Amino acid sequence: MTITEDRAADAATPEIGRARTRKEDARLITGRTRWTDNIQLPGMLHLAMVRSPFAHATITAINTDEARKAPGVVGVVTGADIKDVQGAVANAWPITADQKTPDHLPVVVEHVACAGEIVAVVAARTAAEARDAAELVDVDYDELPAVLDLKEAVKDEVLAHPALGTNTSAVWTLDSAAQGSGTDVEDEIAAARSDGVVIEREFRQQRLIPAFMEPRSTVCDPTGEQMTVWTSTQVPHILRFLVAATTGIPESKVRIIAPDVGGGFGGKLQTTPEEFATIAVARRLGKPCKYTETRSESLLSGHHGRDQWQKLTLSARKDGTVTGLKVELLADLGAYIGVVGGGVPVLGAWMFNSIYKFAAYHFTVRTMLTNKTWVDAYRGAGRPEATFAIERMMDELAAELGRDPLEVREQNWITHDEFPFTSVAGMTYDTGNYEAATAKAKALFGYDELRAEQRRRRESKDPVQLGIGISTFTEMCGLAPSRILGTLNYGAGGWESASIRMLATGKVEVLTGVSPHGQGHETAWSQIVADRLGVPFEDVEVLHGDTQISSKGMDTYGSRSLVVGAEAVVRAADKVIDKAKVVAAHLLEASVDDIEFTAGKFGVKGTDKGVTMPEVALATWTGHNLPDGVEPSLDADATFDPENFSFPHGTHLCAMEVDTETGATSMRKYVCVDDIGTIINPLIVEGQVHGGLVQGIAQALWEGAEYDDQGTLVTGSFVDYTLPTSADTISFVTDHTTSPSTYTALGTKGVGEAGAIASTPAVVNAIVDAVRPLGVDDVVMPCTPERVWKAIQAGRAVSTEGDRDAQPHFDEGAPNQDPGAASPESTSDGSQS
Repeated sequence: MTITEDRAADAATPEIGRARTRKEDARLITGRTRWTDNIQLPGMLHLAMVRSPFAHATITAINTDEARKAPGVVGVVTGADIKDVQGAVANAWPITADQKTPDHLPVVVEHVACAGEIVAVVAARTAAEARDAAELVDVDYDELPAVLDLKEAVKDEVLAHPALGTNTSAVWTLDSAAQGSGTDVEDEIAAARSDGVVIEREFRQQRLIPAFMEPRSTVCDPTGEQMTVWTSTQVPHILRFLVAATTGIPESKVRIIAPDVGGGFGGKLQTTPEEFATIAVARRLGKPCKYTETRSESLLSGHHGRDQWQKLTLSARKDGTVTGLKVELLADLGAYIGVVGGGVPVLGAWMFNSIYKFAAYHFTVRTMLTNKTWVDAYRGAGRPEATFAIERMMDELAAELGRDPLEVREQNWITHDEFPFTSVAGMTYDTGNYEAATAKAKALFGYDELRAEQRRRRESKDPVQLGIGISTFTEMCGLAPSRILGTLNYGAGGWESASIRMLATGKVEVLTGVSPHGQGHETAWSQIVADRLGVPFEDVEVLHGDTQISSKGMDTYGSRSLVVGAEAVVRAADKVIDKAKVVAAHLLEASVDDIEFTAGKFGVKGTDKGVTMPEVALATWTGHNLPDGVEPSLDADATFDPENFSFPHGTHLCAMEVDTETGATSMRKYVCVDDIGTIINPLIVEGQVHGGLVQGIAQALWEGAEYDDQGTLVTGSFVDYTLPTSADTISFVTDHTTSPSTYTALGTKGVGEAGAIASTPAVVNAIVDAVRPLGVDDVVMPCTPERVWKAIQAGRAVSTEGDRDAQPHFDEGAPNQDPGAASPESTSDGSQS
């Protein structure tokens, strides 16, 4: 094949579905990128934040005299100095009308509510001089009692914000009976207590830290007529709006640029105190200012994730058919309520029922304020918490019935011929095939063979036991439908915007309102547009992350980029084609109705006459020969607001080996088969799945943010906050089934959070499965060897005593006082309580 023929063949291959390497990677891996911290401006000052060491205190005095005298210092700014101009960190989702929302000032004026809060800002010629001078700022505090334990916070004996009078921020409920999507859950539970099975469990979702690769950084240039802010963020458009809304700066005078952003995982969807403080100080001093956090500052003051107590009650018939599910959550918001805040557990409300056909469902969450770092969205945002709980409960139900846990799931899930299906929570799932995904996963995993090996090990009393964990999940992706968000009191819409510019040379510029931070949008969007417009992949340029270039957008989070953002791109491309058809018809002296567009060429039906998209673009640009009334432009804008969420799903199977003498665990095999609808780029999907798997597995095995009894974060570095490395994981087996979404033109469903949602319960279920014969039915995450060993000892003690009432129940405990596991109390009717 000649080079020309090879290129022609390459061009004829559809882009969608091709495993192209990412366009972005060349600059990212060769150091030619622009992180925010790389930006240098003439006369720029560097900032250091003075932070409170106390979890709860009142500021009585701040002395900045010595800091002002330090070398290189240009200014020291306190909260009182900028009280009226610094703006505020806003909550965009008050989940109830009576939600208690404490004021969140970027730089504290008087009341400190968590360790790490900013109390002053030092500006100096260099970053080192600013940090040195920050040590010289003398702050007098009156320390106050701090509330740190979530369950203690409910008692209101110690208040995180005394002015509010309570630690309860809001109570939000979803009731299937009230909304007409199911029966009354109490009736179903009562019936099961009489003649069925009731399982009650309490699970702990530990606090996690997003721990993105690039620490947060902000540069503000207040000089000139327009203020420009470069910042490492997922949400440049939302940040622009909130800066304008809370500071009084006209929105037209605010430009936000998210340059290359090194990861986020939800941790950068926030509008942060540091961003507002940098803006306020830069405006006060009239000079460009930069702030870049240290890793310890990132772990301490960037928002955290998860942190819930989950109490679940599941009812079922004796044959294993589930009937009712009652969920009661306590969710720790930390000291303040972030952009999404209490909306995170609410997002999980529709997913606890998952893929199962419950007749009744009741969900309640009580969101609580404590004197710890604020909590907001972290990869999955509500969906991992829900999936963990229901998948653990399905295993517990199977154990009570003495049946294979996969068999119990199959008995209760929605079958492929029942779609579209409206769940007991009121969500309508459009497509899915849980049977196909599970069958493929079982074959790849060797499920029956591993079960046989497990039986042999149990019979031989092997000290290293084998456990098999299952997670059959679905999730709602594409945080978007504006009308739904409006009914939930969310402060913004869920639409997304895109523009396509057809250049005279036939090249294409795509402007997108989503803002990537590692997802590969530039590559995937180029593939979509190349297919749609019939132009070479290399001829498409994707522009993003700058509110002056892409002025409209709702940004990137909640697996919405592809299922919402790319749909806007598709619609803009279709508008380009429609406009180009009119010009092509004129050039070909044909009726528009006779014009066909295929593979980048406009042709006349029944003839070989035709013109290419680049030829039409050039003819449009020159304007020499256009139909009357036609503007010389093919450019098009589109906004897409979906009618519903999308619902990817999958089956994840995990084999774990547990040393019953030491508690040590090791992963033997991990297989996942995900159905994410149409796959645009398999290589990008593989990366997203692998990254998500590691994060979910890390929650199960290693990660956890811990505080001491004074409210000091004791996992404030990577020495103590144990992130996994590649050496800690195995090679995963991944595959896919495809049931395209009917809600999107491309048929896509979303993949950014799937691995993180499904993997955690698969791992924990595997560990519990391995040691269940020893009397263990739960291990509190992270499942460290110490915790696993303690759970085994507790289980053996119960088995030896033969008295389940003697089962010890462990409190959450302080660091290094790991909780074990508690088995349920068996009731006389065969139910579990």
